[in-house]
Parts: sequence; structure tokens; C-alpha cells
Amino acid sequence: MPGIAQGGWLGCGHILHAMHGAEIELKFSVEDAAGLRAAAERLGFRMVTERTFEENTLYDTEDRQLRAQKQILRVRHYGERCTVTHKRSSESSELDLRYKTRIETESVVEDGEALAEIFTRLGYGPVFRYEKFRTEWETDQGHLVLDETPIGVWAELEGPTAWIDEMLLHMGVLDEQTSTESYGKLFLAWKERTGSPAENLTFEEAGSVVAA
Repeated sequence: MPGIAQGGWLGCGHILHAMHGAEIELKFSVEDAAGLRAAAERLGFRMVTERTFEENTLYDTEDRQLRAQKQILRVRHYGERCTVTHKRSSESSELDLRYKTRIETESVVEDGEALAEIFTRLGYGPVFRYEKFRTEWETDQGHLVLDETPIGVWAELEGPTAWIDEMLLHMGVLDEQTSTESYGKLFLAWKERTGSPAENLTFEEAGSVVAA
């Protein structure tokens, strides 16, 4: 895509910011969503986005070349906002045993359908869809999201590792609740446990969300 550079800009009718950098995050399962919301307020998180529907589509070649290279290419619709994201593994694996660390390049796009058509013409077709309702908070140090998915409620902390550990401690999150798995892998594990024939992590295929 002409115009994208590290920390640069993408011009598509309007000038849209492209972000590039390391993403360090950790998921954890949530049994008490109301308690997590209360903890976010107590710990000084600022609300960024109220509960909003999110729809994601991953693109890859027929023989899954991107997956084999541990990369993802994603188009996300989050409310009225559409973004394109590329993620790849970090060259350093030192943090990967406990945290999920990837290099992410992301930009807002004007027309997600047009972008999807471009990907398809270039040989990258839709291979997996997943949906959730997401609520977002932030502090000066990091980011917290609450995701209500068809297969359970999860949260993610993104930021410096020491800050993530501090927030987990204050929220009372146990080590066994944490995970570095993607929603795709969590979905495959759920399919194996339940025997579900669902091919996508959508509310239509995988069931209804547990209200959070």
C-alpha cells in the first residue's frame, strides 16, 4: 500500500494515521465482569469506548502462508471505525513465555469493503471471522479491554510488562486465568471441548454472548 511507513501516514481521500510498534499484552478470563468494571474505575482507568460491537475478518492465502509465518492480516469494523492491521511475531522471544509480544502495523481505512476486494484480488481471501462486544479503558501507562465473545468473557491488558503484572495483582487475577492465545486458538479449543460444528467465532454460528 503506497504511503504506509513506520510511524507514517496513509493517504486515502483523507490523511489517516498508520501506527507501527511492539504490542505487549496478556489475556485473562473474566467471571465477574461487573467486578472488573469496578476495578477499572478504582484503579483510575479512563473510559475510551463504551460497549461496542466489533467484527473481524482474517485474510490469508488458500495454503495459509501467513499463518505458517505467524503473521495475520485483519480488517476490523468497530462501531463506525474500520481498520486494517498486520501483525507478526517479535524477533525477541524473551517475553513470549508469559506475554504475547508482536509487531503491529495498523491504519484507519475509509472503505473496508474496497480493501477486502483488493486483498481478494491479490490472493488473500477471508479465512476466519470473529465477533465480540468490546469495552475499552486506558491509563497513561496502558490499555484495558473487556471482550464479550460467543464463547466467554475475556479481558486484555496491553502495556509495559511491569504495569501488566501490577494491574493483575490489583485485580486479583490468578496466573491460571491468564493466556497468550489468540481468539482463533481459544475458539479451536472450545470446538474441541464442545464438538461444535461452527467454523467462525460469530454469534450466529457459536452461540449467544453471556451478558457482561
